[in-house]
Amino acid sequence: MDFRAIAMGLAFALIWSSAYATARVIIADGAPLLSLAIRFTISGALALGVGLAMGQSLRLTPAQWRATLIFGLCQNAIYLGLNFVAMQWIEASLAAIIASTMPLIVATLGWAFLGQKVRPLGVLGLCLGFGGVALIMQARLSGGGADPLGVGLCLIAALALATAPLMLRGGNLWIVVGLQMWVGAAVLGIAALGWEPWRLNPTPAWFAAMAYQIVMPGIVATLLWFTLVRRIGAVKAATFHFLNPFLGVATAALLLGEAVRPTDMIGVAVVMAGILAVQLSKQQA
Repeated sequence: MDFRAIAMGLAFALIWSSAYATARVIIADGAPLLSLAIRFTISGALALGVGLAMGQSLRLTPAQWRATLIFGLCQNAIYLGLNFVAMQWIEASLAAIIASTMPLIVATLGWAFLGQKVRPLGVLGLCLGFGGVALIMQARLSGGGADPLGVGLCLIAALALATAPLMLRGGNLWIVVGLQMWVGAAVLGIAALGWEPWRLNPTPAWFAAMAYQIVMPGIVATLLWFTLVRRIGAVKAATFHFLNPFLGVATAALLLGEAVRPTDMIGVAVVMAGILAVQLSKQQA
């Protein structure tokens, strides 16, 4: 792995992790589903514009349409929608830690339902990863630092992300990305109109956080991820996910002033070790 790949991986992990802290800024002044629908509408338009400027076609194959619908529903509507709703009751750092278990859930689902073998190092990693998350959640739930409903929504969201396609294959990448964002925007917009009380107070902080999420997690992180996958492969690229628990806690502490508890530091270290072990076991295989 060369220096450029390392730099792209670190940048992707930092942007991905910072999305949770900025999400809490957004929902402080706007209803979560409505705000997220607005974000995806704009991000989707930008991605489609990039794709058309690059000469990509709006005509998709049946496989690309399936990937667009599944990815848009699982990642954008369910995963991010539930996380935005959950962060009305839990801290951004806890949401980031739970979401970072996605590689662990993927490995578990592959072993349970697809017959994929898990090497001893991977088994150790799964035990460490889930054990670290359990330690953090137990400490926060017993200390009143986390709402059970918010935790449950984040767990369902992580499962939805793990079952979504992790990589969109074939051509028309930006067109597919833009359309799957619009799928998420449509589902979330309908949900917001049907179930969510109207709340939108577009303060300067709301605009700044929204602009950051539209450009950085929405566009830049997407470009970094797929460029990194093409450069070093999906398995090696996924190794950078082990940084997400630490970076999620760090950005929430820096941007929001969230407290960092001793059990958080221990648990984050254990989760990071578990994710890294799982990814290294895949590389060995």
